[in-house]
Amino acid sequence: MPDLRATTLVDAPPRTVAAALLDTALLAGSVRGLGVRLAGGPLLHEGAELTGSVGPVTVTLVVTRADTTGVAAELVNGPLPRLALATDLRPTRGGTVVIDSVAWTSPGGPLGGLADVVVGRGLALKVLRARADAVARRSAQLLTARVVVGAAVVRDGLLLAQQRDYPADAAGRWELPGGRVEPGEDDRAAVVRECAEELGVAVTPGEQLGPDVPLRADLLLRVYAAELAGGEPEAKEHRAVRWVPPAEVDTLDWLPADRVLLPALRTLLTP
Repeated sequence: MPDLRATTLVDAPPRTVAAALLDTALLAGSVRGLGVRLAGGPLLHEGAELTGSVGPVTVTLVVTRADTTGVAAELVNGPLPRLALATDLRPTRGGTVVIDSVAWTSPGGPLGGLADVVVGRGLALKVLRARADAVARRSAQLLTARVVVGAAVVRDGLLLAQQRDYPADAAGRWELPGGRVEPGEDDRAAVVRECAEELGVAVTPGEQLGPDVPLRADLLLRVYAAELAGGEPEAKEHRAVRWVPPAEVDTLDWLPADRVLLPALRTLLTP
């Protein structure tokens, strides 16, 4: 089973590089060099399925990891018995070491082994080099992106969520409280202000959860754990608010950016 790796140093912190890796278009673009056409939601998240084709053959990849350590995906339907893609991040003083790897199992037999040597390795190395370049470019873009903050407010083991009322494509879906950071404003100060404006409550923000999440080329979501410091949440700008128990966190119809953070939210809610 061939297993190829490529390593590069990106001049950006790990959370920024992790944000770049969440872009579905970046992964889809990197495997296009293998003749694989993939499509899926705008952001990668744990459990997300990417579907496409290699010629007439249907292909399905499932994301098994998407967090501050990197991303990983495995083939669950396609022309190979096994295909695994992974990008791992290692922080250093000079930036973030990005380790891209691809491993696959050929159908077997002498022709399968020959294809690995003559075709497979060359294409895979080309894909890894292209992916490293794309990650570096996207990370550089995100370094100057504006920030939207979110608050993961927990009380008595329950997570506070709010339901959107607009726009039409987001109505009825759930998200964490938050909003844009104003010029010159600190992230945590923005968390406090937004929770007061949206919910009528005071909160005390803590540590950041999960990776930065790209909303657009020039906009990032950054979520912080928070504790309720006063007041009872009200849906001032949303359709509804509710306290969600751990067992129901995965079942809500979250907006894509918030769904990326579910592994971190599950950890936050674990005693």
